[in-house]
Amino acid sequence: MQDKNAIYDASSLGWPKMLILGMQHLFAMFGATILVPILVNGYFHGEGLSVQVTLFCAGFGTLFFHLCSKFKVPAFLGSSFAFLGGFATVAELPEFANMSYAEKMPYACGGIVFAGLLYFVLALLIKVLGIKRVMRFLPPVVTGPIIICIGLGLAPSAISNASVNWILALIALVTVVVFNIWGKGLFKIIPILMGVVVAYVAALIMQAAGMTNADGSAIIDGTQIAQSSIVGLPPFVLAKFNISAILVMAPIAIASMMEHVGDISAISATTGNNFLEDPGLSRTLMGDGAATMIAGALGGPANTTYGENTGVLELSKVYDPRVIRITAVFAIVLSFIPKLSAVLGTMPTAIVGGISFILYGMISAIGVRNIVENQVDFKKSRNLIVAAIILVVGLGSNGLTIPLGGGNALTITALALASIVGIVLNAILPGKDYEFGEDVKKDTYRGVHV
Repeated sequence: MQDKNAIYDASSLGWPKMLILGMQHLFAMFGATILVPILVNGYFHGEGLSVQVTLFCAGFGTLFFHLCSKFKVPAFLGSSFAFLGGFATVAELPEFANMSYAEKMPYACGGIVFAGLLYFVLALLIKVLGIKRVMRFLPPVVTGPIIICIGLGLAPSAISNASVNWILALIALVTVVVFNIWGKGLFKIIPILMGVVVAYVAALIMQAAGMTNADGSAIIDGTQIAQSSIVGLPPFVLAKFNISAILVMAPIAIASMMEHVGDISAISATTGNNFLEDPGLSRTLMGDGAATMIAGALGGPANTTYGENTGVLELSKVYDPRVIRITAVFAIVLSFIPKLSAVLGTMPTAIVGGISFILYGMISAIGVRNIVENQVDFKKSRNLIVAAIILVVGLGSNGLTIPLGGGNALTITALALASIVGIVLNAILPGKDYEFGEDVKKDTYRGVHV
Protein backbone atom coordinates (compact mmCIF):
# COMPACT_ATOMS: atom_id res chain seq x y z
CA MET A 1 0.00 0.00 0.00
CA GLN A 2 1.39 3.39 -0.96
CA ASP A 3 2.21 5.95 1.69
CA LYS A 4 -0.24 8.85 1.57
CA ASN A 5 2.43 11.43 2.27
CA ALA A 6 4.52 10.11 -0.61
CA ILE A 7 1.58 10.60 -2.95
CA TYR A 8 0.98 14.07 -1.53
CA ASP A 9 4.58 15.01 -2.33
CA ALA A 10 4.41 13.52 -5.82
CA SER A 11 6.55 15.87 -7.88
CA SER A 12 7.04 13.38 -10.71
CA LEU A 13 3.50 13.52 -12.08
CA GLY A 14 4.46 15.85 -14.89
CA TRP A 15 2.39 18.75 -16.17
CA PRO A 16 0.26 16.80 -18.69
CA LYS A 17 -1.09 14.49 -15.96
CA MET A 18 -1.51 17.36 -13.54
CA LEU A 19 -3.56 19.29 -16.12
CA ILE A 20 -5.85 16.27 -16.59
CA LEU A 21 -6.23 15.89 -12.84
CA GLY A 22 -6.98 19.60 -12.57
CA MET A 23 -9.71 19.21 -15.18
CA GLN A 24 -11.19 16.35 -13.15
CA HIS A 25 -11.47 18.64 -10.12
CA LEU A 26 -13.06 21.27 -12.36
CA PHE A 27 -15.85 18.85 -13.34
CA ALA A 28 -16.37 17.94 -9.68
CA MET A 29 -16.91 21.53 -8.55
CA PHE A 30 -18.49 22.98 -11.68
CA GLY A 31 -22.09 21.84 -11.31
CA ALA A 32 -22.57 23.02 -7.75
CA THR A 33 -20.59 26.24 -8.20
CA ILE A 34 -22.60 27.54 -11.16
CA LEU A 35 -25.88 26.34 -9.66
CA VAL A 36 -25.67 28.98 -6.90
CA PRO A 37 -25.89 32.02 -9.25
CA ILE A 38 -28.61 30.24 -11.25
CA LEU A 39 -30.67 29.78 -8.08
CA VAL A 40 -30.01 33.32 -6.85
CA ASN A 41 -31.08 34.73 -10.21
CA GLY A 42 -34.45 33.13 -9.57
CA TYR A 43 -34.84 35.22 -6.42
CA PHE A 44 -33.68 38.39 -8.21
CA HIS A 45 -35.70 37.84 -11.40
CA GLY A 46 -32.63 37.37 -13.60
CA GLU A 47 -30.78 40.39 -12.16
CA GLY A 48 -28.72 38.59 -9.54
CA LEU A 49 -25.31 36.94 -9.61
CA SER A 50 -23.22 36.41 -12.73
CA VAL A 51 -21.92 32.95 -13.57
CA GLN A 52 -18.75 34.58 -14.91
CA VAL A 53 -18.11 36.48 -11.70
CA THR A 54 -18.90 33.37 -9.68
CA LEU A 55 -16.32 31.29 -11.55
CA PHE A 56 -13.72 34.05 -11.24
CA CYS A 57 -14.30 34.40 -7.49
CA ALA A 58 -14.11 30.63 -6.98
CA GLY A 59 -10.80 30.42 -8.83
CA PHE A 60 -9.23 33.55 -7.38
CA GLY A 61 -10.57 32.78 -3.91
CA THR A 62 -9.03 29.31 -4.04
CA LEU A 63 -5.63 30.73 -4.97
CA PHE A 64 -5.87 33.26 -2.13
CA PHE A 65 -6.84 30.47 0.28
CA HIS A 66 -3.73 28.53 -0.75
CA LEU A 67 -1.62 31.61 -0.10
CA CYS A 68 -3.07 32.01 3.41
CA SER A 69 -2.62 28.30 4.18
CA LYS A 70 1.04 28.26 3.12
CA PHE A 71 0.21 26.35 -0.11
CA LYS A 72 -0.21 23.16 1.94
CA VAL A 73 -3.94 22.35 1.89
CA PRO A 74 -5.41 20.70 -1.26
CA ALA A 75 -8.81 22.40 -0.94
CA PHE A 76 -10.97 24.04 -3.59
CA LEU A 77 -13.36 26.85 -2.67
CA GLY A 78 -16.65 27.06 -4.55
CA SER A 79 -20.01 28.79 -4.10
CA SER A 80 -21.72 28.24 -0.75
CA PHE A 81 -25.35 27.07 -0.73
CA ALA A 82 -25.76 28.10 2.90
CA PHE A 83 -26.34 31.73 1.88
CA LEU A 84 -29.19 31.07 -0.58
CA GLY A 85 -31.84 31.82 2.01
CA GLY A 86 -30.09 35.08 2.79
CA PHE A 87 -30.19 36.15 -0.86
CA ALA A 88 -33.91 35.35 -1.03
CA THR A 89 -34.56 37.44 2.08
CA VAL A 90 -32.53 40.45 0.94
CA ALA A 91 -34.40 40.42 -2.37
CA GLU A 92 -37.66 41.05 -0.49
CA LEU A 93 -36.51 43.39 2.33
CA PRO A 94 -39.14 46.15 2.80
CA GLU A 95 -36.58 48.95 2.81
CA PHE A 96 -35.47 47.93 -0.71
CA ALA A 97 -39.03 47.90 -2.05
CA ASN A 98 -38.44 50.87 -4.35
CA MET A 99 -35.27 49.44 -5.87
CA SER A 100 -34.86 47.19 -8.89
CA TYR A 101 -33.51 43.72 -8.21
CA ALA A 102 -30.22 44.71 -9.85
CA GLU A 103 -29.92 47.57 -7.33
CA LYS A 104 -30.60 45.22 -4.40
CA MET A 105 -27.90 42.69 -5.28
CA PRO A 106 -24.86 44.81 -4.21
CA TYR A 107 -26.33 45.08 -0.71
CA ALA A 108 -26.60 41.29 -0.45
CA CYS A 109 -22.96 41.08 -1.52
CA GLY A 110 -22.07 43.68 1.12
CA GLY A 111 -23.56 41.34 3.71
CA ILE A 112 -21.31 38.57 2.38
CA VAL A 113 -18.27 40.79 2.94
CA PHE A 114 -19.20 41.03 6.63
CA ALA A 115 -19.86 37.29 6.75
CA GLY A 116 -16.29 36.75 5.56
CA LEU A 117 -15.08 39.16 8.23
CA LEU A 118 -16.56 36.89 10.91
CA TYR A 119 -14.13 34.18 9.79
CA PHE A 120 -11.28 36.50 10.78
CA VAL A 121 -12.94 37.15 14.14
CA LEU A 122 -13.17 33.41 14.87
CA ALA A 123 -9.62 32.83 13.60
CA LEU A 124 -8.34 35.58 15.90
CA LEU A 125 -10.26 34.22 18.87
CA ILE A 126 -8.87 30.73 18.24
CA LYS A 127 -5.37 32.17 18.00
CA VAL A 128 -5.67 34.25 21.18
CA LEU A 129 -7.98 32.23 23.44
CA GLY A 130 -7.49 28.72 22.11
CA ILE A 131 -9.99 26.63 20.20
CA LYS A 132 -11.51 25.03 23.31
CA ARG A 133 -12.76 28.29 24.82
CA VAL A 134 -14.24 29.60 21.58
CA MET A 135 -16.01 26.46 20.41
CA ARG A 136 -17.85 25.93 23.71
CA PHE A 137 -20.29 28.65 22.58
CA LEU A 138 -21.08 26.71 19.39
CA PRO A 139 -21.96 23.17 20.53
CA PRO A 140 -23.85 20.73 18.28
CA VAL A 141 -27.14 21.43 20.07
CA VAL A 142 -26.91 24.98 18.62
CA THR A 143 -25.21 24.49 15.24
CA GLY A 144 -27.21 21.39 14.29
CA PRO A 145 -30.68 23.01 14.45
CA ILE A 146 -29.36 26.16 12.75
CA ILE A 147 -28.15 24.12 9.78
CA ILE A 148 -31.48 22.26 9.70
CA CYS A 149 -33.29 25.61 9.52
CA ILE A 150 -31.16 26.69 6.55
CA GLY A 151 -32.19 23.66 4.49
CA LEU A 152 -35.86 23.51 5.47
CA GLY A 153 -36.25 27.25 5.00
CA LEU A 154 -35.27 26.81 1.36
CA ALA A 155 -37.57 23.83 0.72
CA PRO A 156 -40.59 25.85 -0.54
CA SER A 157 -38.51 27.39 -3.33
CA ALA A 158 -37.51 23.90 -4.52
CA ILE A 159 -41.17 22.93 -4.82
CA SER A 160 -42.03 26.20 -6.56
CA ASN A 161 -39.27 25.84 -9.15
CA ALA A 162 -39.97 22.16 -9.78
CA SER A 163 -43.68 22.82 -10.33
CA VAL A 164 -42.86 24.77 -13.53
CA ASN A 165 -42.26 21.41 -15.23
CA TRP A 166 -42.47 18.34 -13.01
CA ILE A 167 -41.25 15.97 -15.74
CA LEU A 168 -37.94 17.80 -16.07
CA ALA A 169 -37.62 18.19 -12.31
CA LEU A 170 -38.06 14.45 -11.76
CA ILE A 171 -35.57 13.61 -14.53
CA ALA A 172 -32.97 15.81 -12.82
CA LEU A 173 -33.76 14.38 -9.38
CA VAL A 174 -33.68 10.73 -10.47
CA THR A 175 -30.44 11.24 -12.41
CA VAL A 176 -28.71 12.70 -9.36
CA VAL A 177 -29.85 9.77 -7.21
CA VAL A 178 -28.80 7.15 -9.79
CA PHE A 179 -25.29 8.56 -10.28
CA ASN A 180 -24.82 9.14 -6.56
CA ILE A 181 -25.77 5.57 -5.63
CA TRP A 182 -24.71 3.50 -8.65
CA GLY A 183 -22.23 5.76 -10.45
CA LYS A 184 -18.68 4.55 -11.01
CA GLY A 185 -15.40 6.44 -10.98
CA LEU A 186 -15.63 10.12 -11.86
CA PHE A 187 -19.39 9.92 -12.52
CA LYS A 188 -20.06 8.99 -8.90
CA ILE A 189 -18.63 12.27 -7.60
CA ILE A 190 -20.39 14.53 -10.11
CA PRO A 191 -24.03 13.46 -9.73
CA ILE A 192 -25.25 17.07 -9.62
CA LEU A 193 -23.53 17.93 -12.89
CA MET A 194 -24.86 14.74 -14.48
CA GLY A 195 -28.36 15.60 -13.28
CA VAL A 196 -28.10 18.99 -14.96
CA VAL A 197 -26.67 17.57 -18.20
CA VAL A 198 -29.15 14.70 -18.57
CA ALA A 199 -32.14 16.88 -17.71
CA TYR A 200 -30.97 19.62 -20.07
CA VAL A 201 -30.72 17.12 -22.93
CA ALA A 202 -34.22 15.96 -22.06
CA ALA A 203 -35.38 19.60 -22.12
CA LEU A 204 -33.95 20.04 -25.63
CA ILE A 205 -35.77 16.91 -26.81
CA MET A 206 -39.02 18.01 -25.19
CA GLN A 207 -38.79 21.48 -26.76
CA ALA A 208 -38.07 19.99 -30.19
CA ALA A 209 -41.19 17.86 -29.76
CA GLY A 210 -43.24 21.01 -29.20
CA MET A 211 -43.75 20.61 -25.45
CA THR A 212 -43.91 23.60 -23.09
CA ASN A 213 -43.84 24.34 -19.37
CA ALA A 214 -46.99 24.10 -17.25
CA ASP A 215 -47.71 27.80 -17.81
CA GLY A 216 -47.27 27.51 -21.59
CA SER A 217 -43.86 29.18 -21.70
CA ALA A 218 -40.88 27.83 -23.66
CA ILE A 219 -38.81 25.26 -21.80
CA ILE A 220 -35.52 26.81 -23.00
CA ASP A 221 -35.02 30.45 -23.99
CA GLY A 222 -31.75 30.83 -25.91
CA THR A 223 -32.11 34.41 -27.12
CA GLN A 224 -29.19 35.62 -25.00
CA ILE A 225 -26.68 33.17 -26.48
CA ALA A 226 -26.49 34.83 -29.90
CA GLN A 227 -26.10 38.26 -28.28
CA SER A 228 -23.11 37.20 -26.12
CA SER A 229 -19.50 37.58 -27.17
CA ILE A 230 -17.04 34.73 -27.00
CA VAL A 231 -14.53 36.62 -24.84
CA GLY A 232 -15.23 39.38 -22.34
CA LEU A 233 -14.57 40.66 -18.82
CA PRO A 234 -16.75 39.30 -16.01
CA PRO A 235 -19.40 41.93 -15.03
CA PHE A 236 -18.02 42.75 -11.60
CA VAL A 237 -20.30 44.76 -9.27
CA LEU A 238 -18.91 46.55 -6.23
CA ALA A 239 -20.61 45.69 -2.94
CA LYS A 240 -22.75 48.19 -1.05
CA PHE A 241 -23.59 48.12 2.64
CA ASN A 242 -26.84 48.25 4.58
CA ILE A 243 -27.26 47.19 8.21
CA SER A 244 -30.36 45.06 7.56
CA ALA A 245 -28.70 43.21 4.69
CA ILE A 246 -25.61 42.65 6.84
CA LEU A 247 -27.73 41.19 9.64
CA VAL A 248 -29.38 38.89 7.10
CA MET A 249 -26.18 37.50 5.59
CA ALA A 250 -23.50 37.70 8.29
CA PRO A 251 -25.00 35.23 10.85
CA ILE A 252 -25.11 32.52 8.18
CA ALA A 253 -21.31 32.44 8.55
CA ILE A 254 -21.84 30.48 11.78
CA ALA A 255 -23.04 27.49 9.77
CA SER A 256 -20.50 27.90 6.98
CA MET A 257 -17.63 28.15 9.47
CA MET A 258 -18.72 24.86 11.05
CA GLU A 259 -18.80 23.38 7.55
CA HIS A 260 -15.26 24.68 7.00
CA VAL A 261 -14.00 23.01 10.17
CA GLY A 262 -15.52 19.70 9.10
CA ASP A 263 -14.14 19.94 5.57
CA ILE A 264 -10.60 20.67 6.72
CA SER A 265 -10.83 17.70 9.06
CA ALA A 266 -12.05 15.50 6.18
CA ILE A 267 -9.17 16.63 3.95
CA SER A 268 -6.76 15.91 6.80
CA ALA A 269 -8.13 12.40 7.22
CA THR A 270 -8.04 11.77 3.45
CA THR A 271 -4.46 12.89 2.94
CA GLY A 272 -3.02 11.72 6.26
CA ASN A 273 -1.85 15.24 7.11
CA ASN A 274 -3.08 17.19 10.15
CA PHE A 275 -3.92 20.52 8.49
CA LEU A 276 -5.74 21.64 11.65
CA GLU A 277 -2.30 21.79 13.26
CA ASP A 278 -0.17 22.76 10.23
CA PRO A 279 -0.83 25.31 8.78
CA GLY A 280 -3.50 25.54 11.50
CA LEU A 281 -7.26 26.08 11.67
CA SER A 282 -6.83 29.81 12.22
CA ARG A 283 -4.97 30.14 8.89
CA THR A 284 -7.48 28.08 6.91
CA LEU A 285 -10.35 30.09 8.41
CA MET A 286 -8.62 33.32 7.40
CA GLY A 287 -8.13 31.98 3.88
CA ASP A 288 -11.78 31.00 3.57
CA GLY A 289 -12.91 34.30 5.07
CA ALA A 290 -10.67 36.32 2.76
CA ALA A 291 -11.98 34.43 -0.28
CA THR A 292 -15.56 35.15 0.83
CA MET A 293 -14.85 38.84 1.40
CA ILE A 294 -13.19 39.20 -2.01
CA ALA A 295 -16.11 37.44 -3.69
CA GLY A 296 -18.68 39.64 -1.97
CA ALA A 297 -16.73 42.81 -2.76
CA LEU A 298 -16.72 41.91 -6.48
CA GLY A 299 -20.39 40.92 -6.66
CA GLY A 300 -20.01 37.16 -6.24
CA PRO A 301 -21.43 34.57 -3.82
CA ALA A 302 -19.77 33.47 -0.60
CA ASN A 303 -17.11 30.79 -0.99
CA THR A 304 -16.69 27.61 0.99
CA THR A 305 -14.42 24.57 1.00
CA TYR A 306 -15.89 21.92 -1.31
CA GLY A 307 -16.50 18.33 -0.20
CA GLU A 308 -16.89 17.32 -3.86
CA ASN A 309 -13.20 17.93 -4.42
CA THR A 310 -12.28 16.01 -1.28
CA GLY A 311 -14.00 13.05 -2.95
CA VAL A 312 -11.76 13.52 -5.98
CA LEU A 313 -8.72 13.45 -3.71
CA GLU A 314 -9.84 10.11 -2.29
CA LEU A 315 -10.55 8.75 -5.77
CA SER A 316 -7.32 9.83 -7.45
CA LYS A 317 -4.98 9.37 -4.47
CA VAL A 318 -3.15 12.49 -5.66
CA TYR A 319 -3.01 15.10 -2.92
CA ASP A 320 -0.66 17.64 -4.44
CA PRO A 321 -2.15 21.14 -3.85
CA ARG A 322 -0.72 22.26 -7.21
CA VAL A 323 -3.44 20.22 -8.93
CA ILE A 324 -6.10 22.25 -7.11
CA ARG A 325 -4.37 25.47 -8.10
CA ILE A 326 -4.50 24.33 -11.75
CA THR A 327 -8.26 23.86 -11.31
CA ALA A 328 -8.50 27.40 -9.92
CA VAL A 329 -6.75 28.76 -13.01
CA PHE A 330 -9.16 26.83 -15.26
CA ALA A 331 -12.10 28.44 -13.41
CA ILE A 332 -10.63 31.93 -13.89
CA VAL A 333 -10.09 31.31 -17.62
CA LEU A 334 -13.71 30.13 -18.03
CA SER A 335 -14.93 33.30 -16.33
CA PHE A 336 -13.75 35.34 -19.32
CA ILE A 337 -16.01 33.44 -21.79
CA PRO A 338 -19.46 35.18 -21.79
CA LYS A 339 -20.83 32.80 -24.42
CA LEU A 340 -20.53 29.96 -21.93
CA SER A 341 -22.31 32.03 -19.28
CA ALA A 342 -25.19 32.66 -21.67
CA VAL A 343 -25.52 28.95 -22.41
CA LEU A 344 -25.59 28.16 -18.71
CA GLY A 345 -28.17 30.90 -18.22
CA THR A 346 -30.68 28.99 -20.36
CA MET A 347 -31.01 26.37 -17.63
CA PRO A 348 -34.75 25.65 -17.17
CA THR A 349 -36.16 26.59 -13.77
CA ALA A 350 -37.64 23.11 -13.34
CA ILE A 351 -34.19 21.50 -13.54
CA VAL A 352 -32.99 23.83 -10.82
CA GLY A 353 -36.00 22.79 -8.76
CA GLY A 354 -35.27 19.08 -9.20
CA ILE A 355 -31.63 19.53 -8.22
CA SER A 356 -32.70 21.64 -5.24
CA PHE A 357 -34.70 18.73 -3.84
CA ILE A 358 -31.41 17.02 -3.11
CA LEU A 359 -29.28 20.02 -2.23
CA TYR A 360 -31.66 21.68 0.21
CA GLY A 361 -32.51 18.39 1.85
CA MET A 362 -28.82 17.58 2.19
CA ILE A 363 -28.21 20.84 4.05
CA SER A 364 -30.82 19.88 6.65
CA ALA A 365 -29.52 16.30 6.74
CA ILE A 366 -26.05 17.61 7.58
CA GLY A 367 -27.58 19.40 10.55
CA VAL A 368 -29.26 16.17 11.68
CA ARG A 369 -25.98 14.29 11.25
CA ASN A 370 -24.23 16.96 13.33
CA ILE A 371 -26.65 16.24 16.18
CA VAL A 372 -26.61 12.44 15.87
CA GLU A 373 -22.86 11.95 15.52
CA ASN A 374 -22.22 14.16 18.52
CA GLN A 375 -24.76 12.18 20.55
CA VAL A 376 -26.65 15.25 21.76
CA ASP A 377 -28.63 14.09 24.80
CA PHE A 378 -32.25 15.10 24.24
CA LYS A 379 -33.27 13.37 27.45
CA LYS A 380 -32.11 16.59 29.08
CA SER A 381 -34.80 19.23 28.89
CA ARG A 382 -32.33 22.10 28.45
CA ASN A 383 -31.13 20.60 25.17
CA LEU A 384 -34.71 20.08 24.00
CA ILE A 385 -35.51 23.70 24.86
CA VAL A 386 -32.51 25.09 22.98
CA ALA A 387 -33.15 23.00 19.85
CA ALA A 388 -36.92 23.50 19.91
CA ILE A 389 -36.75 27.28 20.18
CA ILE A 390 -34.13 27.52 17.43
CA LEU A 391 -36.33 25.45 15.09
CA VAL A 392 -39.54 27.36 15.84
CA VAL A 393 -37.92 30.79 15.56
CA GLY A 394 -35.95 29.82 12.45
CA LEU A 395 -38.83 28.17 10.60
CA GLY A 396 -41.99 29.70 12.04
CA SER A 397 -41.21 33.37 12.59
CA ASN A 398 -40.81 36.25 10.17
CA GLY A 399 -37.79 37.59 12.02
CA LEU A 400 -37.77 40.91 13.82
CA THR A 401 -38.09 44.46 12.50
CA ILE A 402 -36.89 47.30 14.73
CA PRO A 403 -37.90 50.87 13.71
CA LEU A 404 -34.93 53.27 13.67
CA GLY A 405 -36.85 56.48 12.92
CA GLY A 406 -37.00 58.52 9.75
CA GLY A 407 -38.71 55.69 7.91
CA ASN A 408 -35.70 53.38 8.39
CA ALA A 409 -35.81 49.99 10.08
CA LEU A 410 -33.45 47.27 11.21
CA THR A 411 -34.52 43.84 9.93
CA ILE A 412 -33.26 40.71 11.66
CA THR A 413 -34.16 37.59 9.67
CA ALA A 414 -35.66 34.49 11.22
CA LEU A 415 -32.38 32.57 10.77
CA ALA A 416 -30.27 35.33 12.32
CA LEU A 417 -32.71 35.65 15.22
CA ALA A 418 -32.72 31.89 15.75
CA SER A 419 -28.91 31.84 15.79
CA ILE A 420 -28.72 34.63 18.36
CA VAL A 421 -31.42 33.12 20.57
CA GLY A 422 -29.83 29.66 20.41
CA ILE A 423 -26.35 30.87 21.38
CA VAL A 424 -27.72 32.94 24.26
CA LEU A 425 -29.98 30.17 25.58
CA ASN A 426 -27.17 27.64 25.48
CA ALA A 427 -24.92 30.05 27.37
CA ILE A 428 -27.37 30.88 30.19
CA LEU A 429 -29.31 27.64 30.75
CA PRO A 430 -27.78 25.34 33.38
CA GLY A 431 -26.91 21.71 32.77
CA LYS A 432 -24.58 21.86 29.77
CA ASP A 433 -23.72 18.34 28.61
CA TYR A 434 -21.07 19.25 26.05
CA GLU A 435 -17.63 20.62 26.82
CA PHE A 436 -15.30 20.98 23.87
CA GLY A 437 -12.15 18.92 24.30
CA GLU A 438 -13.52 16.41 26.81
CA ASP A 439 -14.58 13.73 24.33
CA VAL A 440 -12.02 13.30 21.56
CA LYS A 441 -14.40 11.17 19.48
CA LYS A 442 -17.10 13.83 19.55
CA ASP A 443 -14.60 16.54 18.69
CA THR A 444 -13.47 14.49 15.70
CA TYR A 445 -17.07 14.42 14.48
CA ARG A 446 -17.10 18.23 14.69
CA GLY A 447 -14.01 18.37 12.53
CA VAL A 448 -11.49 19.17 15.26
CA HIS A 449 -9.19 16.81 17.13
CA VAL A 450 -7.60 18.13 20.34
